[in-house]
Amino acid sequence: MKTIYLNALIALFAITATSCSDSSLLDQEPYDSISEEKAFANPENIELSVNGMYEAAAIGNYSGSGRGYVWGAAWVEQNDAKGEDVVNTEVFYQQTYLSNQNPSGANSRYYWEDGYGLINKANLVIEGVTEAKEDDIITEEKANDIIGQARFLRGITHFELLIQFARPYSDDPDGLGVPYRDTPVNTDEAREEALQDGGRDTIEEVYSQALDDLDFAEENITTNELTRASSNAAIAFKTRIYLNMREWEKVIDEANKLKNAYIIEEEPYTVFADNEGNSESIFSIAMDSKSNAGVNGALASQYNDRELLAISPIIWNKEGWLEDDKRRAMIDSDEGEEQTEEAMIKKSGGTLFSLKYRDTETLTDDSPVMRYAEVKLNLAEALARTGDMDGAIENLNDVRDRSLANPETQSYTSADFSSPEELVQSIILERRIEFLAEGHRWGDIHLLQGDDMAPIDGIPAKHTNGYPDEDEYDAASGSKDYSLNVSSIPYDDYRFVWPIPNSEVSVNDNIEQNPGY
Repeated sequence: MKTIYLNALIALFAITATSCSDSSLLDQEPYDSISEEKAFANPENIELSVNGMYEAAAIGNYSGSGRGYVWGAAWVEQNDAKGEDVVNTEVFYQQTYLSNQNPSGANSRYYWEDGYGLINKANLVIEGVTEAKEDDIITEEKANDIIGQARFLRGITHFELLIQFARPYSDDPDGLGVPYRDTPVNTDEAREEALQDGGRDTIEEVYSQALDDLDFAEENITTNELTRASSNAAIAFKTRIYLNMREWEKVIDEANKLKNAYIIEEEPYTVFADNEGNSESIFSIAMDSKSNAGVNGALASQYNDRELLAISPIIWNKEGWLEDDKRRAMIDSDEGEEQTEEAMIKKSGGTLFSLKYRDTETLTDDSPVMRYAEVKLNLAEALARTGDMDGAIENLNDVRDRSLANPETQSYTSADFSSPEELVQSIILERRIEFLAEGHRWGDIHLLQGDDMAPIDGIPAKHTNGYPDEDEYDAASGSKDYSLNVSSIPYDDYRFVWPIPNSEVSVNDNIEQNPGY
């Protein structure tokens, strides 16, 4: 039973949170197997316990090593590889890229186990800090701040598990969701209770409980650090969740709370050249040279140094992505050109790769979970869908204009759109461009199934597994002269959702497997 998530959750404090940069949440003394009783005995140990919770979000466990499940590098890479805007060049992401997951596969297993491992750590922190507050070890304000951070991580992780293991909210809110765990598993008795009540909540129930967690986080977190949960991060995440629920007015209400709280950087590259000191990042997962997802997982390793995920001609050739857009700024490594601050693309052997992640030596690039650019585009989409075309265009331009060679002539105006549908489709395209290689594409595919304005049916066809040839790339041409040998998968195919892993199903009689597996 040691492989199932419930047992994995028991090992709450059997982790090591190694040192990190001055601004990092991981900047603490090593924390090894501290007993739960001691973990909340004083403010210093409480901080280490919280630190361990974030370490679980950043690194996770992958067969004894860390690859960044569930909010670190693996969140970006797996969600990109499930979509069509990157290409798996080798065999590394092939199972995900080809949608060949199975209940015994590693990706679905560790997404599930590390997801629930993080959730359990959050629940244990909530319980321990609540008791510490009652014992006057820490103040009520500090306790609620920490509990808010734990509930933030608990809420967003349940939501993320829905995106991988369940159908969209719009399909059937009463459909199979995932188990919502809000009590800690730290004793044999608690384990047995969890197994007895281990069934799947409905999609709507999970959304509701996740939003309740985020509401609490918004109201109680006083910490304001990029690499820790904040009140603003909770608000921003609610725009993502309400977008998935198609609650457009609520997206607008939440987004408006953040008006003037962040500033879109003047240049598109600045967010990645200074990923902890820029003005638009809202929540990132910290990495440093001693605590990262390693050569087999770190973002700069996979996208840049090892070149395992390439940019697909499918997105590169899109006509709506202007040829002189600054996000196409490129260096040619075959010609010996070295990384510049402005460059966001690398050509290597004729194939194109993202340069958003730059530290190939010590692998310190943070995982960019939430940026203000997303909030702006979520707001733009909600406004467009509710008929406010001018407001939608304004927010779309707030993100897009900084990347234009000549905003005065290239910025969108109302004359560019004859209908809300056209505007929504342009917003979706802007998301694909702006968040390329940031792990957003699968979430958009999941959301847009059967949509009334920008519909997608299932998983789109993809470029052939392998390295795209140089002549397949033709920027902004609309050309489809590229190899497209990974067939699309219709929405009603069982492979649209990942299977519940065998490590769960084999010991939990109450869990229902996704149909088809």
